Amino acid sequence: MTGFYTLFHKELLRFWKVSFQTVLAPVLTTLLYLLIFSHVLEDHVQAYPGVAYTVFLIPGLVMMAVLQNAFANSSSSLIQSRVTGNIVFVLLSPLSYHEIFLAYVLASVARGLVVGMGVYLVTLGFFEVPLRSLPWVLLFTLLGSALLGALGVIAGIWAEKFDQLAAFQNFIILPLTFLSGVFYSIHSLPPFWQSLSHFNPFFYMIDGFRYGFFGVSDVSPYFSFAIVVTCFLAVSWLTLQMLKTGYKLRH
Repeated sequence: MTGFYTLFHKELLRFWKVSFQTVLAPVLTTLLYLLIFSHVLEDHVQAYPGVAYTVFLIPGLVMMAVLQNAFANSSSSLIQSRVTGNIVFVLLSPLSYHEIFLAYVLASVARGLVVGMGVYLVTLGFFEVPLRSLPWVLLFTLLGSALLGALGVIAGIWAEKFDQLAAFQNFIILPLTFLSGVFYSIHSLPPFWQSLSHFNPFFYMIDGFRYGFFGVSDVSPYFSFAIVVTCFLAVSWLTLQMLKTGYKLRH
C-alpha cells in the first residue's frame, strides 16, 4: 500500500499548499451566500416550523461547499496532470486502478470535510445551529463527498481541456447543486417542480444532511441514504471501469 499512501499524500499536499485558494476562498464565498440570502429572505421565508430561515440555510450551504469542493479537488488534479503530462508518472507506477481511485476520492473527501468544517465553525460564532444526530451528518457528508470525488475523477478523465471541465461543472454540477433545496424546502415549490426535484440525487444528499441538524426532512433519511448509496456505487463502478480500461489515459 506504499504507492496508495504516496499518491494520497501527494493529493492532500496539492490542495493544502494552496489552502488560501482551495479552503479559505470557498469558505468566504459560502459565507457571502449566507449573508446575502439571510439578509434578503430572513423575514419572508420559513422552511420548517420554528426554524429561522438563516439557521435552515446553514446546513445546506455547508453541504453545498462540501460537494463542490470534493468535485473540484479530483477533477482539477486530473486535468492539470493530463495537461502538464505528469499523469504518466501515476500510470507507470505499480499502482492498481483501485488504489488510484481510492487516493483521488479520499483526498477529495478530505478537502470537502475541511471546507465544510470551516464554514460550520465560522457560522457557529454568529448563529446557534441545533445538531440532532451527528451520525446522520457524518454519514451524508462522507457519502456525498465520496460521490462527488468519484464524479470529479470521471470529469477529469473525460475532459481534454480546461474549458471542457468548466462546462461539466457549470452545466451539470452547479445546476444540480443550486436546485437541490439548498436555499429552500421543495415543499414550497409547485407540484411539477417538487416531482422534478426527486430526480436530482443532490437533493437527497442535502435533505439527509439537513435531517441530522433538525430532525426534520422533506423525505425519509433512510430513503435518501438508499438513493445516495446507489448513486455512489454506480458512479464508482463507472469510474473504476474508466481507470481499468485506461479510457483517455492510456489510449
